[in-house]
Parts: sequence; C-alpha cells; structure tokens
Amino acid sequence: MRPNASRTFYQAGFAMSLIEQAELPEKIRAALPFSRYLKQMLQSRTWLAGQLASHLDAPLDTAAMAAFVDPPSLDRDSMRAALRRLRTWVLCHLAVRDLAGDADLAEVTETMSAFADYAVRVAHDIEREALVQRHGLPLAPGAWEQELLIVGMGKLGGRELNVSSDIDLIFVYPDDGDTGGGKVISNFEFFERLGKRIIQALADITEHGQVFRVDMRLRPNGDSGPLVCSFDMLENYFIAQGREWERYAWIKARVMLGKRFEQLNAITRPFVFRKYLDFGAINAMRDLHAQIRREVARKERANNIKLGPGGIREIEFIAQVFQLIRGGREEQLQIKPTQKVLDLLAGQGVLDPNVVTSLKQAYVFLRRLEHRLQYLDDAQTHDLPVQPDDQALIARAMGFDDYDALLAELDRHRAKVTQHFSMVFGDPDEDGHDLDAVWLEADDIPTIVPLLEKLNYAEPETSARRLQSLHRGTRYQQLPPKIKSRFDALVPRVVDAAAEASNADDTLSRCLDLLDAIGGRGAYLAMLQQYPQALNKVAELVSASRWAAQYLARHPILLDELLDARQLESQPDWPAFATDLRQQCDNIEPDMERQMDLMREQHHTQAFRLLTQDLAGVLTVEALSDHLSALADVLLDITIPLCWRKIRRRHHEEAPAFAIVSYGKLGGKELGYASDLDIVFLYDDPHPEAAEHYSRLAQRINTWLSSQTAAGQLFETDLRLRPNGDSGLLACSVDAFRKYQLESAWRWEHQALTRARFSAGDPRVGEAFEAIRIDVLRQARDHDTLRAEVIAMRKKMREAHSNKSALFNLKHDRGGLVDVEFIVQYLVLAHAHQHPELAGNLGNIALLRIAGELGLIPPELAQRSGDTYREFRRLQHRQRLNGLRVEVPAEPISAHREAVSQLWSLVLEP
Repeated sequence: MRPNASRTFYQAGFAMSLIEQAELPEKIRAALPFSRYLKQMLQSRTWLAGQLASHLDAPLDTAAMAAFVDPPSLDRDSMRAALRRLRTWVLCHLAVRDLAGDADLAEVTETMSAFADYAVRVAHDIEREALVQRHGLPLAPGAWEQELLIVGMGKLGGRELNVSSDIDLIFVYPDDGDTGGGKVISNFEFFERLGKRIIQALADITEHGQVFRVDMRLRPNGDSGPLVCSFDMLENYFIAQGREWERYAWIKARVMLGKRFEQLNAITRPFVFRKYLDFGAINAMRDLHAQIRREVARKERANNIKLGPGGIREIEFIAQVFQLIRGGREEQLQIKPTQKVLDLLAGQGVLDPNVVTSLKQAYVFLRRLEHRLQYLDDAQTHDLPVQPDDQALIARAMGFDDYDALLAELDRHRAKVTQHFSMVFGDPDEDGHDLDAVWLEADDIPTIVPLLEKLNYAEPETSARRLQSLHRGTRYQQLPPKIKSRFDALVPRVVDAAAEASNADDTLSRCLDLLDAIGGRGAYLAMLQQYPQALNKVAELVSASRWAAQYLARHPILLDELLDARQLESQPDWPAFATDLRQQCDNIEPDMERQMDLMREQHHTQAFRLLTQDLAGVLTVEALSDHLSALADVLLDITIPLCWRKIRRRHHEEAPAFAIVSYGKLGGKELGYASDLDIVFLYDDPHPEAAEHYSRLAQRINTWLSSQTAAGQLFETDLRLRPNGDSGLLACSVDAFRKYQLESAWRWEHQALTRARFSAGDPRVGEAFEAIRIDVLRQARDHDTLRAEVIAMRKKMREAHSNKSALFNLKHDRGGLVDVEFIVQYLVLAHAHQHPELAGNLGNIALLRIAGELGLIPPELAQRSGDTYREFRRLQHRQRLNGLRVEVPAEPISAHREAVSQLWSLVLEP
C-alpha cells in the first residue's frame, strides 16, 4: 500500500472513531444524520472537526476566511487547494449551524455570498498578477490602467446564494487597448485569458473538490458570445439586441470586483429600468414563466421547489416584475434582495401587506427546504427526494414528524404563492370577452348598434360611429401587432365599463379618445389590460369630467395612481411631500432635465390625487384650492435653490436672499387645476452684483416653471404685475418695490396687492414684503376718488368681457365673482387705515364677514354675498371640469346675483 494511501486510510479511520466515540460537539453530532456530505468530509478531512468545533458559536465572515486561507502565502497552485479547503469548512459550518437552528436564512445566504465574493477576488488577484508578470498591465490608449469588472448575477448578485449553488458571472472591462509589457497582447486577450483562468481556478475538480461551478451563459450572446466584453460592446449589445429576459436577469447584477462600477451601472441601468412605468414587463415575464413551466412539465419536475408551481422562482418573479415596472421612476426599488423588494412594495401600497407576509413566509420556508435538500449530498438540487429514507430525513430536518406533514405545509405555501402569482400575472383576456364582437365588427354599424342598445346606450348609432372611426383610423391601423392585440382586448372592456355610467355615450367617447391618445404606448395598454379595476376607475373619472379625461390623455403616467386606492383617498401631507421631493431632486443633482421632469411628474400626481377626491365629493372648492395653492408653494420653494445652484457666476454660495410673491389666484389661495401663476420676484441683498444675479435667477426660475419637457409643463406664469410691468426688471429689490408701491403704483396695482402674499424663498424677504403690503393698504385714501377709480377699472374689464348671450357669466357679468372681488378690494383700500384687520390676506368671504362685523356693510348682506361667492366658485369649478364655458342659465341663480348687485350699489354706487 502506498504511504499516502495508508495515511489517508488512517486519517479517515481516526475521524470515524471520533464520530463513533461521540467526541464531537453535540451540534455536529446532531447534524450528522441529515448530511451525508458532512459525515464524508469529517471522515476524509482530519482538520475539519477541530476547525468546526472552534468556530461554531458565531457566523463566518470574510476576515475569518482570510485568516484560514492566508492569501499572501498563496501561488497559483496552492490557491486552488486553499479555496477548496475553505469551501469545505464554510459549507460544513453552515450545515451545522443551520440544522441546529443557530443560523437563520439571512446568515446562510450572506455567508455563501461572502465566500463567493472572497473566492473570486483571491482567484482574480493571483491569476491577474501572473498575467501581468508575463504581458504587463492592460492599458487604455491614454495609458490608463484597465481592470476586469466581475459581475455577479442571479442569487449571487442579490447576496442570496444557496449552499450548493453554482455562480453566474459576467466579465466586463472598460476600454480596449494593449498591455504594456514585453509580450504585448490586446486588452481583450488579456482579460479573456484572465477570465478563463478564474473559471478554471474555481470550477476545476481536483482531489480537494471544487469551489464553484461557474455559469457564463448570461453574458451577451450567451455561449456563442465572447467570454469578456468592453463597456462599449456591452452598451451596443443592450441597444441593438438586449431582450426582455435579460432585463430581468440584470436586475440582480452586482459588481463584485472592480472600481469603475458606477460607470458600468450607468450603462446597465437604462437598459433594465425604463424612465416610464413599464407595465409591458408583465406580459414579457408571463411569457418567460410560461416557457419555464413548459420546461418543468417536459422534464416531469413538478416537485421542483424552485421552478415548479408555487416555487421560489414565482416569488422572485412577483418582486422583480414590479422592479421592472417601477424601478426607473422609483430608485429605491433598484435593489437586489427579494425580501427587501417585497417589503418596499408593501410600503408603497403596490402589494397588500398580508400578501407580502405570506410570500415572505413561503420564501423562507422554501429556501430552508432547498438548503436541507442540498445538505444531504452537496448536490445542486431543488427536487424533492423520492427515496423514503431521504424523505424522512428531510422532514425531520425541517422540524416535522413525518414526510406527509412536511408535504402538507409545503403544499399550503405553494398554493398561496400560486394564488398571488396568478393575481399579478394572470391573463385577464385568456377567455375573451362577451363584447368582443362590438370591436371585431366595428366597421358594420347595423350589426353593433343593437348590441349597444342592449347596454342602454342612449345614442347607440353615435357611439357605433365613434367605434368605427377609431377602428378605421390610421393610428390604430398602424399599431404594431403586439400593441394592437392589447388594444383589441381593451376596447370591449371599455364599452362594458362605459355602459355603467349614466352618460354612457359621453363616457365611451372620452375613453376612446384616451385609448387613441395612448394607443402607441403599449405599457399603458398593458396596465389597463392587466388591472380591470383601473379601467373601471378610468371610466368613472372620465364620466364625471371631460377635463379629467383630457388630463389623463396628456399625462397617461397618472394611470398608475389608479392602482392604489389608499393613495387616492389619503389627505396630502405637504411638509412631508416637500421634504421627500427636495431629497429626490438633490439625489439626482446636477441632472437638470431629470429634476424638471420629476417635479412635473410629482405635480401631476398630486393634482390627480386631488382630482379624484374632488370628483368623489370629498373636497369643497375652498379645500381643493387650499391644497393646490400649498402644492404650488412647495414647488416654487424647491425650484429656487435648484435654479440658484445652476447659476455659475453668483456672488455667494449660501441660500439666496430672494423670494417669490404671488398675486391673483395663487395669492388668494383660490388656485384651480389649470390656473397660471401671477408672481413677482423680490430680493434684499446689498451686494453690487445682486441685481444682475437675481435677475438671472428669476429668468431661470420662470423658464424652469413654464418650459415644456417630456413630462409636460409645471405652470404657466404671468410676470406682468411686477413694478413697471413688462418694461420692469424681472427681479426687484425690496427697497425699490417699496418706493414704487408708495410713489408710482397705479390704483389697480394696490387692488392686486390685497390678494398678494409671500409664497416661497427667504422668509426674511417675505416679512419685508408683508410689511410693505400692510403699509400700502393702510394708507389713508379719499373715498370718492377711490370709488371712481375702482368703478372705472371695473367698467373697463366689463367692456373687455362683454357677454351677448342669454346665459349668465359667473365671473364677468354684473353680480358675478369679479364684482365681489372689486367690492372687497374697495373696502380694504378705503377702510384698512382705520381697521387694520382688513389688511390681512384672509380671502374674500372672510373679509366680507369682517366688514359686516365692523358695520361697514350690513352683516346679513355680507353673509349672502359671501355665500354667493362660494356658490359661484363651485359652479365655475363644475363647468371647467367638464370643459364648458363659465356661463349658466340666469334664472336659477338670480337670488345670488341680486345679493351681489345690492352690495355693489350700497358700497360703490351709494
């Protein structure tokens, strides 16, 4: 017998005697029945028992692994043996701690992932040094040293590696070039050789075993593609050939090694995460899952707990599909670990918290079962055992009395996962729709009119012609087949949903206009197709408001809001919103385009949430205007520092001594959905260059607010109320503003000042403005002269908005809203000198009440006029929601109109 063979036999016998003599720690002995691999390693590795016993009380970390391997002492040959010995220790350590209940799932997966990272790094460093000695450093044309970035994919990328897993890697390097040594080769050849050596160092099976099986099939073009690729090659591949399943795969991608990971992330992020809400990912992942299911069925692997029904992969799909859908807009979803993604989805209201709890419980159960299957023989398996003895072992390892009890619990979890998976990925169009004929036969009006009549459409022929027009339209006919199929599936459901409305024909027409507008954007069609409740909500909203339909057509990204009723019903928290939006904008500094789009998207989102509450009757007009005004103030306040930072030449880095003063609807907190902003820019800064820099800031802010971007417009702005109007400076100093208001302003400018207020910026400038405003309003004025000037201005406005119809214009006709505003403005300018409480920017209704309490007008008439103002605003708002002029029949509101006319006569025509 050879000496080494005799020694091996002796060592194995010695280890076996340890086991038989019960000299091993209790935890190791308790684990032995459930792991033939552990028993085999203890029998064949004499060093292992002591190594295990001395470290069982704590998890293994990278420092412990490095101490075991001692990298400085390694060369290419000894490195291979050392890493394989390390794997034996790591795996056996985990098996003992896991089976003893000392290691939770997080410890197991993190330890395996840390070991993989460490093993790859050691192999890379030693093999790279060997190549550099031979060929020199790989260099870019500018003589910059190049590096190999090693990307971990799948569970390794997510730091969720299982105990007997292979590892999925991709090799990338930044720039092409050549090495700088004696035997010059290209960077591509250098990194290709390095990649091959790393794979061999890890995957070759030696007398010490194997470190990891290495799978490189996720690289561009898979097995047929080059082993390594440059940044440019990878980016071009994504643009020209990247497929949907690769987006899914790259979600988990994590750079394990390499310093230029941010540059690589900048290439991969736009490929994986779209800027828009990508609901088309649902269909793509549904197709991918169907392929997996077919493969499982073909190989008769229904008992595979990873790929089978209700398995681990379905839980991962649920998490990852929402990452693909939302990750481009919500960066917090661009994370790797499955359970953390599920928690985020629960927090955002995307998934019900109870569903997430169920999925996480199933995930932990399945992953623990997965590890116990692999502890048996260190086999990369996910199949349930078929041998009764192994079935009994696995059941006991999972804490069950017998295999039937284990199967019952497993089936319970898998059934829940399947249920939740079907809720997310189920195809609502699988069985067609009863009204498919309405769209299929849209060109045949006589055929579809009777169908619409049965659905209680009041004007079935008109609606039939609208369907026919859409069906024959160029836009629909030119849709790509995949998008057209989604469109075809949606129209019958739209017809059905619209039929539930009292104004079915109008609702259908508005819904079809919306579909026509978004028809080329398959992601939105996919969302409405996948979530019937969202489609029903769309029908409900557009039925209530033509303006809402037009708003959705302009901003279809808002359709996503319809999926979470909690968001639509919750009251706004403007301070929290401001803090969050400010942080988001800071995070993407200095990307001005993205910041502008983000602010528009957030504005539209908040306005849409208010709109849904408005149409549901939850908000009064006053409450709505307060919210919209608060929202505008927040956006203005965030805009100022963003624009200030983008002015390259500025006289200081601190926050600008600058404020935005609002007039008109925003100043009076009567803002509507489509109101423009009447604003004035003020500053209080003695620096010699302040005027130039703040004028530049004002111009940039105005552009920021009013520019049309891909996300639309933030606000229309009107700057004509600044001193000297269009001919005046964009930004005015506080001193110049005071001088102008006290010495040069027209009377109408003082009228406008009654509704002005500080909206955003430096509060000290705001306080200075308010002091000026109070001083101006409280000046003593001749009542007769003031009255004549107010009447003259009102006459001028009335002539500019003459109404020749028999209807009553709520805003401009005698007894309308403008009359109330002029009455209040007169009362403030005439009497604030004696009654300072009138100088407050309190709103027209409150000021009428105060005037009544002061005896300036009859209290009863003040009450009636205030009620009229409130009612006319409500009617005006209703008209605008339906895209109508603000004109109504005169007779029903004659009593309201009369109250205002009486007050006008009493105050301004005594």
